[in-house]
Amino acid sequence: MKSLEVSVVEAMDGSDPELFLFLPYILQDLWEMGADPERIIKLITKHFSGYNSLTILDLGCGKGPVLIKAALRLGCRCHGIDANPAFIKEAHQKAKAYKVEHLCRFETADMREKVKDLGRYSIIVLGAIGPVFGDYYKTLTILSKCLQKSGAFIIDDAYIKDQSDYTHPLMFKRKDVLKQIDLAGMRIVKELPIKNKDVKDSNKFIYRHVKKRCMELVKKYPTKRSLFEDYIKKQKEENAVLESKALCMTMLVKQK
Repeated sequence: MKSLEVSVVEAMDGSDPELFLFLPYILQDLWEMGADPERIIKLITKHFSGYNSLTILDLGCGKGPVLIKAALRLGCRCHGIDANPAFIKEAHQKAKAYKVEHLCRFETADMREKVKDLGRYSIIVLGAIGPVFGDYYKTLTILSKCLQKSGAFIIDDAYIKDQSDYTHPLMFKRKDVLKQIDLAGMRIVKELPIKNKDVKDSNKFIYRHVKKRCMELVKKYPTKRSLFEDYIKKQKEENAVLESKALCMTMLVKQK
């Protein structure tokens, strides 16, 4: 199993685990860093009812935007887990600011260990966290014990176009994603493709802030220049992949 630091940094499109300690500074300007809360709320409102009785688990919740907005709009109970204590601290602060702290619980933990002791939830959100548990088959198999029988996964991810010859260490082709979901005894109920323009706009916004903070760190820690410059380069490369090689999607997945 990869170390916690490696898994988190890879999910944030980095490669050097030393970057883990600097992520709160680099990402300080960003609240919504992964999945779009509005897209997730749209799927919930279309496929569920009795919103105030729903329980939502967000693994790799970051600073909590998905859960806080869901709690605010739907009145559901939310539980967020993230490995970065600075992100969780900000999630608590945001929940109080939006007056939903009574509906939202956030904690710092290694999700790979924490899920062994969790109950069952109506919805489990996996928002752009990468293959923390392995491929789709392993992930859905491991987490299915945390999902109510009538519940659903909402997964925000990117996969490679089937006709492409491109390969990526952290992405699968669409046909492989479908096969792995099927083998896990599940099916995709709904897919919401993300428009390429929206992907580009989001990437541009995030990249601008990431680059700014990384360059500040270069001045503060000149001996670590390569660490921060490499992360800027990696961000640019990953953005190019998302904009030209991959299909970005939000999926609702249920048991067959």
